[in-house]
Amino acid sequence: MALFRAESLAVTYSSSRGPVKALEGMDATLGQGEFLSVLGPSGCGKSTLLKVVAGLLKPSAGSVMLGGAPITGPRPDVGIVFQQPTLLPWQNALDNVLLPVRTLGLDLQAGREKAAALMRLVGLEKFSAHYPSELSGGMQQRVGIARSLVHDPALLLMDEPFAALDAMTREHMMMELQRIWMAAGKSVLFITHSIPEAVFLSDRIAVLSERPGRTIRELEIDLPRPRTLDTMADRRFADYCNELRSLFAAQFSDPVPHQVPHQ
Repeated sequence: MALFRAESLAVTYSSSRGPVKALEGMDATLGQGEFLSVLGPSGCGKSTLLKVVAGLLKPSAGSVMLGGAPITGPRPDVGIVFQQPTLLPWQNALDNVLLPVRTLGLDLQAGREKAAALMRLVGLEKFSAHYPSELSGGMQQRVGIARSLVHDPALLLMDEPFAALDAMTREHMMMELQRIWMAAGKSVLFITHSIPEAVFLSDRIAVLSERPGRTIRELEIDLPRPRTLDTMADRRFADYCNELRSLFAAQFSDPVPHQVPHQ
């Protein structure tokens, strides 16, 4: 049974120019412990999907289920990592990780122990007392990842968390995220528009069309883990990237995306 399932999902916004369809007829599933990337061009509805799954936005049509129950609002069993770390500047790293524990009214002592363990997991145990201004961008994002895990969510949502990082830091963070994910064993829904990032991190990739976004292809990534920098030089890695680039090139050459059959 899938942990998460979206069926015929549609979201329409109201605007000064009339209704705007962000998603239409989108389908997706995510298994327990699986890493699923949602890949698509800018403006295709990826972040809209994340808001729906986070319970921050209601769908216009279709269904979204988590653990067999419909998502009707924010849930404590969902963790979120945003594009920006969004850390509180007046609190140190450990206290930032503890924020969901305090917000949800969980046991503070147990939360501190879990937060300390997560700081070790993300490699920042020596920086627990540092404030966000004393941390690099990549370190801040690792604090954000630890914060998203401290209340032990069933599902982790990540909205292009490395988009603001430079290329070298982004590559390092891809390796770090894989390590953390393999250790934590969480189900991850990862939003990105980077093809290499999606191929490196994912078990499966759901490809969205241009707006209104709908799933036009699901691609299973059959590369051994843990993946390393050498993985990116593997011929199969290049083949996956080229297949996805060809799919997007076909979209842009045809204003009406066509369903691409599974292979």
